[in-house]
Amino acid sequence: MIRWLLLALLGAGHALAFAPGPLPAFSLAIMQLASMAVLAGAVWRADSARAAARAGYAFGFGTFAAGLCWLYISMHVYGHMASWLAASAVGLFAAVLSLFPAAAAALAWRYAGRPGAPWRFLAAWAAAWAGFEWVRGSLFTGFSWLNIGYGHVDGVLAGWAPLLGVYGVAFMAALVAACLAGVVVFRDRQRWTALAMGIVVLLAGMAMQSVHWGVVPAGDLLSVRLVQGNVEQSNKFDPNLIMATLDRHLQLAGQASTQAGFEPDLILLPETAVPLFQDQLPAHIWQPWIDVAQGWNTTLATGVPLHTPGVDGTSVYTNSVIGLTPETTPADLINARLPYRYDKSHLVPFGEFVPTGFRWFVDAMVIPLGDFNRGPVRQPPFDIAGQRIGFNICYEDVFGEELLPAIRPGSDGAPGATILANVSNLGWFGNSWALPQHLQIARMRSIETARPSIRATNTGATAIIDERGQVRHQLPYHQPGVLDASVQGMAGLTPYVRWGNSAALLLIAAAFLAAYLGRRRSMRQV
Repeated sequence: MIRWLLLALLGAGHALAFAPGPLPAFSLAIMQLASMAVLAGAVWRADSARAAARAGYAFGFGTFAAGLCWLYISMHVYGHMASWLAASAVGLFAAVLSLFPAAAAALAWRYAGRPGAPWRFLAAWAAAWAGFEWVRGSLFTGFSWLNIGYGHVDGVLAGWAPLLGVYGVAFMAALVAACLAGVVVFRDRQRWTALAMGIVVLLAGMAMQSVHWGVVPAGDLLSVRLVQGNVEQSNKFDPNLIMATLDRHLQLAGQASTQAGFEPDLILLPETAVPLFQDQLPAHIWQPWIDVAQGWNTTLATGVPLHTPGVDGTSVYTNSVIGLTPETTPADLINARLPYRYDKSHLVPFGEFVPTGFRWFVDAMVIPLGDFNRGPVRQPPFDIAGQRIGFNICYEDVFGEELLPAIRPGSDGAPGATILANVSNLGWFGNSWALPQHLQIARMRSIETARPSIRATNTGATAIIDERGQVRHQLPYHQPGVLDASVQGMAGLTPYVRWGNSAALLLIAAAFLAAYLGRRRSMRQV
């Protein structure tokens, strides 16, 4: 029991690797590798697959319970769920997610065989961990938060991301962690072989950080104003305060810039900055929004729940980003006749749709939930001032492969996005790790795609990220304000944009196959 408790505490320490805060940014990759190396050593020394699974489960539970503790805030503080039920829900969620590292540890132990072959363990450990990260990110709409690859945004292994994506980075991180463990638990020459392999993987990642993959600047700089309203979540949907919320966002969008001569090509507001369906607001409420676009002679884009009447009398309800120009009229907005529009495609369970059998759970919370319709997989980027902006909403950017259709050329030959844009409202999670964790995820998306990202959020992190994943500008968390800056769009496709997760999955399959064939060969020789 003490051993499992220690592994759970080690997992809780591992959770610190996914965003700076308690630890500085430079140390996150070190923490991730060191924590996983201890787990890999424990699994190597386990006397059965069941014992290996228990070690992986304890480590995983510590990671997910500590790393996702902010879910309690959304359910209890803002959802008014009983504290015991909210805490139980977080614990149950962590318990379910821990099945994935448990399965990875058991599979790695079994593929390594007994007596163990170090090289088979290295291959099986990397493949099993990265493989189950992919399964976790895909099963039941997926939940890939705390993928170990995100611990390496500021590390040398990030160099693998434009080639293999975050699952490829996870493979390399698991491999290096197993190599570090091997230096301690392997014998004789095998430990030095493990050390050499780990160093080669790290050096290769470092070398690839200087590769441009044929990506070049595209067009002129885009001037953007990003608005952070910092509207308290408990007030956001209060009918008595909605007008105050709208006024705050309008004031920020229209205020004079502190930069002389700054004129934005795009003003971007957060997800659901307008918290009502567009046709619930009369024309005189929409006119000031158009006035802001006319005053700056710009495009104003904002998050809004959208109601689109169908020709057959049906209705479509979407969580959307709409763009309006100086020529847009209030009637256009009310009737959803828009020059720019993006509808969220990957919806959040319990927040934007209710999974079958969980209505009782939703009813235990007092949160304005909806059953939204899904947007198309590929939607045309917003073409603004010579740049093409590919939008995503909230945690859609957790699923890197789902952003790729907007970056690739369309089937009609239309060019893909040169800039990524995310609008979010993480006010549900208070002043917690969720905000910097989400920023780390967004940075990985920029590294994978070699595209800059602009982010307009309610409470943070409102930021501009360059094509190398570096945060160039950011507003402080939980403060209202605007971020005025310029962004350089990029053209050209990284290997990851071309292939998606295929290359990483092939690597995982090849490592599994090598371990499997090696195990069969050793069993025939016994």
